[in-house]
Amino acid sequence: MIFQLSIVQASKMLQNLQQILDKGAAFAASKKIDMTVLLNARLAPDQFNLIRQVQIACDSAKLGAARLTNQVDSAPKHADDETTLEQLSQRVADTVAYLATFNPADFADAASQKVSQPRWEGKYLTGDEFLIQHVLPNIYFHITTAYAILRHNGVDVGKKDYLGAMPYKS
Repeated sequence: MIFQLSIVQASKMLQNLQQILDKGAAFAASKKIDMTVLLNARLAPDQFNLIRQVQIACDSAKLGAARLTNQVDSAPKHADDETTLEQLSQRVADTVAYLATFNPADFADAASQKVSQPRWEGKYLTGDEFLIQHVLPNIYFHITTAYAILRHNGVDVGKKDYLGAMPYKS
């Protein structure tokens, strides 16, 4: 299940984010709004802008998988210098491509391992705690906030855009 949540679900949500960004670009073009305005928009003065929301969503997904599999050195490094939609889209694509390099066997010991980060000052979470209480909430938070920034600015996105395609059965 850790593979399903950290790779399959994270990839799906990043792809949904890309579709939402594409709708933002179409909206900007149709309204003759400079896309830079939307990319720098935020919901509150003390909140990160759309660019940073996308960056953090990607970082949460790639570093989450990397930490859960003890492969932090393999994670793509980004300079956080994106200023255009094309650059952000490339970051999303790079992250999804990186996630595609993992397989379920990579996560065999992930649930019970100790996961830490420098800012946690010597503290750790078990792998399953890290995924459920840190990685997934961060991915969802930043994708939701990116969605909300665009929605707030008039982009016609809805819940179906956020959720993406569903694997319905009949």
